[in-house]
This record gives sequence, C-alpha cells and structure tokens, in this order.
Amino acid sequence: MTPLEKTEAEISQTILKHIPKEAEISRIEFEGPALAVYTKKPEVLVDQSYIIADIVNLIRKRIVVRSDPSVRLPEKDTEIIISETVPEEAGISNISFDPSLGEVVIEAKKPGMVIGRNGSILQDIISKTRWRCRILRSPPIPSKIITHMRHYLHTESKERQRILRTVGERIFRPPVYGVRDIRMSALGGFQQVGRSAILVQTRESQVLLDCGINPGSTKPLEAFPRLDAPEFHLSRLDAVVITHSHLDHCGFLPFLFKYGYDGPVYCSAPTSSLMTLLQLDYLDVMSKQGVIPHYDQRDVRAAVLHTIPLRYGAVTDIAPDVRLTLHNAGHILGSSMIHLHVGEGLHNIVYTGDYKYGKTMLLEPAVAKFPRVETILTECTYGAAEDVMPSRIEAEGRFSSVVNETLSRGGKVLIPVPAVGRAQEIMLVIDGYMQRGLIKEAPVFIEGMISEATAIHTAYPEYLERELQNSILHKGVNPFKSDYFTIVEHPSARDEIVEGKPSIVIATSGMLEGGPIIDYFKRLASDKRNTIIFVSYQIEGTLGSRVQKGLAEAPMINNDRRIEITKVGMEVHSVEGFSGHSDRRQILSYLRRVTPKPERIIVCHGERGKCLSVAGLLRRRYRVSTRAPEVLETIRLR
Repeated sequence: MTPLEKTEAEISQTILKHIPKEAEISRIEFEGPALAVYTKKPEVLVDQSYIIADIVNLIRKRIVVRSDPSVRLPEKDTEIIISETVPEEAGISNISFDPSLGEVVIEAKKPGMVIGRNGSILQDIISKTRWRCRILRSPPIPSKIITHMRHYLHTESKERQRILRTVGERIFRPPVYGVRDIRMSALGGFQQVGRSAILVQTRESQVLLDCGINPGSTKPLEAFPRLDAPEFHLSRLDAVVITHSHLDHCGFLPFLFKYGYDGPVYCSAPTSSLMTLLQLDYLDVMSKQGVIPHYDQRDVRAAVLHTIPLRYGAVTDIAPDVRLTLHNAGHILGSSMIHLHVGEGLHNIVYTGDYKYGKTMLLEPAVAKFPRVETILTECTYGAAEDVMPSRIEAEGRFSSVVNETLSRGGKVLIPVPAVGRAQEIMLVIDGYMQRGLIKEAPVFIEGMISEATAIHTAYPEYLERELQNSILHKGVNPFKSDYFTIVEHPSARDEIVEGKPSIVIATSGMLEGGPIIDYFKRLASDKRNTIIFVSYQIEGTLGSRVQKGLAEAPMINNDRRIEITKVGMEVHSVEGFSGHSDRRQILSYLRRVTPKPERIIVCHGERGKCLSVAGLLRRRYRVSTRAPEVLETIRLR
C-alpha cells in the first residue's frame, strides 16, 4: 500500500465511522480541494447536517455530499418533480444540471419558497430526485455568458470529473521534502502596471498568483509574464489563483492550457464569469485588429473547465502545504485578496491584487483583518506623492458639472470605460444624479460588453454594496435598468446617436484600445462642443493615455485597414475619484490598519517611481522590511 493509498484509507475509515449506515455511502473520493462523499440516500446527511460538520472539524478537510449517480432521477423527470413540488408563485425561471457535482441549480424569483419552511420543500426534492439542490435568485438581467458556461460544464461533465479527481489527488499527495523554504518570484507587474504574475514556491509546491497581459505593449517580453524564467515550470505548477477579471491579471491564463497545464484555477464565482467574458472579448478585438492571439477559444473553454470558484472566507487546500482563503478587495465585482497559509503556521502571505480601501456606490471596502500575515504584497497604482484623489462627493460634483456644461452647449459626452466595474459605477452615479435633478436629463447610450457585464453583476448581488444589494433583492429597484439607459444593440444605431440631440455615450474600452468607443471617438473628436471624460486609469502607451496628455491628432485605422488622422478638438477631462484603486493616502491607511501587522511589505503593480516611493516611505514610517523588486527578481520569504 502506497502512502497516498494509506492516507485515503485512513480518512475513509474516519468518515465511515461517523456516518450512519442508513446513508448508504457508496464511495469517498478526493475531488478538487474537497473530499466527496457519495451516498445513495443524501437526504439522511442533509437532514443531519451536523454530522458532516463534526467530521470536518475532526479531519480538517472540506467535505461535500454527493448523491451516487445510480440513484439520481433522470434530468427530465427531476424537472417535472421540481415543477410539481415548488409553488408556482416561487417564480422558477430556470433549472439546469451539473452532473459532475450531482447538482441541480434552481433559479427562482422567490428562493425562499423553493426552500420551504425549515427546508421542507428542499428536503422533499432531494428525497424524491436524489439530486443535490443549489437555489439561486433569478437575476434581474439574464447573463448569456453564465448560461453558456453552465451548458459547457454540463456537456463536459465527465471531463470535469476527471479534472477534479486529478486535482484532488495532487492536492492531498503526501509531502516529500517537508515545509521550509518559501520563495516569491516576480514574473510580471513589478515596477510596472500590467501582466501581473507572481510565483510562490515551497519545497513541495508551486502556486501562480495572477497571469495577465500588458495591453499597452505589443512586444512579447513586455506584454506577457516572464514564464521563461528558470524558476517557472508548467509541469510542476499546483495551482493558479486569479485575483480579479481585468486582463492585466487574467488575460494570459488560457495560454497555460494551450501548452499543457491541467491543474486548477481558483477565483471567486463572479471573477470566473467575468474573466471568461473579457478573455473572449480580447480574442475578438485581436481578430478585428488583424493580430493572431497566443491562444484561442478552445483554451478559454479549457480554463472554464478547470476553474474552481470559491466563496470569500472559505479556507481551501490547494497544495500539500498551502491553504488559500479569498477576501473582498473592493476593486471590482468579485475582486479578491489572496491569503496563503503555508505549512502549519510556518508563513502567511497576503497578495492584495488591486484593491479599494474605501466604500463606493458599487462595493464594500477591502478587508484589512486576517488570521495571520507575515508578508504582504501591495499594489501602488496611485502611489506617487501627488496621487491624492478627491473625495467621492468632489469627484461626483466635478463629473456632473462637466456633463451639464457639455449638454447645455449642445454637445455630447463620451465616456470610455472598462466594461467591468467602472461602467456600473458611472451608471449608478448618472442614474442617481438624474433622479435628483443634479444632472440634466438626456439620453444615455450604452454599448459594448457593458450590458453583459452588468447582467453578471445582478447575478451575484451578494457581492455588491449592502444598500445596492438591498435595493435589488428586497425593494425591487434595480438602478441598472433605469429608464434613462438605452442599450445600443447594433452599430447601425450609431449614426442616429452621433447626429442626434445632446446625449451621453458610455462605451468600451476604457483606454481607447478597441471596442465601439473607437468609432464614437473618431466621429465626435473634432467637434469642440463635445467632451471626452476619462474616469479610469490609462496605462502608459495606450491611445487613452496619449489623448489624456493632450494628443492633438490621433492616427486611427479605418474600415479599409488604412491609417487616417483624427483631429482632437473636443474637450478632454479626467475625473479622478471614481477609481477602483486606492490612492496614496488609502494605501498608507490600509497598510497601517492591516491586522496583524506584517513583518515584510513588498510593493508591486505601479510605475517604477511610485513603487520605489511607496517602499521608501513605508520603510521610514513603519520601520518594516520593505522591497520594490523588479521583474525576474526572486525573494526568499522564509
């Protein structure tokens, strides 16, 4: 008997010892980061949920209960029973299945009525169908990408099962070398913004934190993470953890699967949906620009199949000596701070990713309290001494003033936004200010991926700011569906918008690097009555950055693939304060309030001068070991 088999046997014996025989356990398997207990009578364990909780405390591993496939009712029969059992007023909008998890997903307008008093209806469904139920509130705006992802996971359920079993066996393999050395290698996003990638290595395991691209560069050595570094070995990689869905943090992930990675990707559920959306859009933009991307849709689908979504606060084994916990970062929907617990208390690492240490209309502020932390890696996108943003009230006041001035003189307001985060924030501001008469009423046209990204936001209301969450879930008021907003379904509508009365156009992309915003910019840029308002960070080298700095003539590619010059006569404004990043004051405030106090701070995700400035200030002010490494540097943490 091998050590692994012995470990499995011992764990199985412990579980079987504590589970009633009437549950009829058929098998116990490692399945991703959890132990899957298959039972022919799942209702027994659902009814006595304390049994599983007790076992989890005993063996310190996550356990999920699955019904044995042999006892599950056929999917069509299960749908009929659900329809007959659940009251019609519950408003079931969709029923879908995930055979790899033995799970039926029921979306309803009134989830409580699907569950029933004390879970009676839910228990009845499980007893009759032997499918585990996941109850979700029907999203106010249906998401195509979530529907497609569920369908794909359904059709590839056998491959998904293989992946989860393989991942589980790798996570729970017996240690060979013991836990001692811990190193961190900077593969991208250090003394720069873009292509974030950090390799954390122990003697036993390797974990990659983020895998992004630099949208401001076309040179491979500057555009993509340095996966050619001698420390990085794809075949030895245990896991990839993605902080959030912006392409500078996840845009190169599918490339790993193209070249043979077969391991897990961990992130929050919203990040899983949003990054798939943005990766597919990236391929579409590359295709329209005549550029051959370094991966294709098949690789994006492979990433979907290998992604294991996690809840905030859930402690999860991802390697023999590494446990992962995700915490809210307050940057965009589903953005996460990564907490790695290495060994049995040997070392704790927090990687902030991009974070906002301040409440916004869309999200709650970043988490600053952790069980333990010795090393923290912090972003410093706005880390310069002059990077002090105005308050939200000031930012909203300036924004509304510029919009009102433009509309009053008969002009149009063009707002380039990232589809995720900033778009929804600006929509909330415009709707709220128009409702109160603080912004002149005018048509607001929305184009690009914004509507799909917004649909994903409404699918995960529990991740939104509390008042917004309450408005959508309990008051039935959804500001994203405001009467002021018109979704532009087809490019043919742009002629009427451009030639029509004063209006506001919100479109992607946020840095003028592609998407419908380019066409609007070409057609509106020369008119002095119009205004472009930048409300998000413009990476150096992008067209947005050049226009922001006063570019008078912009070379643009026309429909014939020829370059033509667009004169920039419109007013150009940058309104800070809407950023999903913390400014210098918030960064310092956050690091001062992080508990427990870290022993080491590593600064990343900022231009060279900003990284060095923040690192120097932290070293002097807090007398803590601080580094601002360059790409390809390796630091021994322990």
